[in-house]
Amino acid sequence: MAVESASRPTSVAAASNNVRASLDAVDTRIVAELSADARLPNNALAERVGIAASTCLARVRSLRERGVIRGYYADVDPAALGRPLQAMISVRLQSGARGHLSGFAEKMAALPEVLNVFFLGGADDFLVHIATEGSQTLRDFVVVHLSSDPDVALTETNLIFDHLRAGLTH
Repeated sequence: MAVESASRPTSVAAASNNVRASLDAVDTRIVAELSADARLPNNALAERVGIAASTCLARVRSLRERGVIRGYYADVDPAALGRPLQAMISVRLQSGARGHLSGFAEKMAALPEVLNVFFLGGADDFLVHIATEGSQTLRDFVVVHLSSDPDVALTETNLIFDHLRAGLTH
């Protein structure tokens, strides 16, 4: 489960822009290769990018330390875990609950049904991506964790029929 923020404090956003500006062509190729296959062994990655394995290892370590590479993940099909129904739920908090944004995001991210939490700029405050066993458990999630929360002003649930991850072919 991940909490991702579309709105960052200025210092973090400035640091993020500096990281992006400092990526050279080799770093960009390393990131592209790892984005396509995070399990790629270092020697194969080095060969694809055209650098020595020791140089590749040092560059990947630097990319991790600078926050360019945030982690490595297994893309697991929720249906295989008995949760075939996925939904994106837009959540708008009460205007008086603005001080609770972080707490709300953390509370959502800790729930077992939640796959991702996105903090948004715009009309809605959050987009919560969930996977459930079926329509009744989806309804229960919305009622128990969202509608009954006094900080929540509005929710809108959209079912996900299919999900294609950009840049990947299977």
